[in-house]
Amino acid sequence: MTLAPSIIASLAEYLENAELNARDVPMITIEHPTLDLGDAYAIQDEIWRRKTARGTRIVGFKAGLTSRAKMKQMGVDQPSRGFLADYFAIPDGGEVAVSTMIHPRVEPEIAFVTKHALRGPGCNIANVLAATDFVLPAIEVIDSRYQNFKFDMNSVIADNSSSCRFVLGGRPRSVSELDLRTLGMVFEKNGLPLAYGAGAAVYGHPAAAVAMVVNLLGERGHEVPAGSIIMSGGATEAFAVAPGDAVNLRVQDLGSVSIRFT
Repeated sequence: MTLAPSIIASLAEYLENAELNARDVPMITIEHPTLDLGDAYAIQDEIWRRKTARGTRIVGFKAGLTSRAKMKQMGVDQPSRGFLADYFAIPDGGEVAVSTMIHPRVEPEIAFVTKHALRGPGCNIANVLAATDFVLPAIEVIDSRYQNFKFDMNSVIADNSSSCRFVLGGRPRSVSELDLRTLGMVFEKNGLPLAYGAGAAVYGHPAAAVAMVVNLLGERGHEVPAGSIIMSGGATEAFAVAPGDAVNLRVQDLGSVSIRFT
């Protein structure tokens, strides 16, 4: 880490206010070019602390930038992790106002729900599968707080990996009943296909992405509690949405999930 604790706290307040007020800001590494990966996760964790201090419940975590398509789209070369707050959740088929966000985008995912706690370092696919209660199809709404949706790796991690909203749907299935790598998916907007994907597009195996999240959390002394939601990352690039758009994801053997934007 290169930044003083006071600067970490100031940047966390700055980025959280940008999220809460739906106001874009310059990328923080412009003013703080020495900000490193340790600083980035310290800022994210301080945003986490600020939210829980106000009574917000953290319901899970997310893997970010886990597919080659997303890495290429965002110009980064490694995945990241973030957290999910309770108010991020939107019911299946529910609506969300675009005015509450800056420049939202959607991506198709497989969500894991844990029945046992997971701890890193050393977490692997087998550990994740053994700790998983069930999986569901999910749509994540991401929304970078940075101007023009442009950022570097450390800036996006500090910004909670662009976490914004998520919706779960379909039908819960045990991982013992599925080959998560070969699950096909169709992502649609306004009734037309946006993209096609498969589980293997997510870090080679969606459970590998979850293990990555657990290990990144373990590096800073965190664990994933039982009953947590873990979003395994987008299987395709992310797509912009606008008021009036309806987005639907259909996943083989898992059913469908949808969200509308107003």
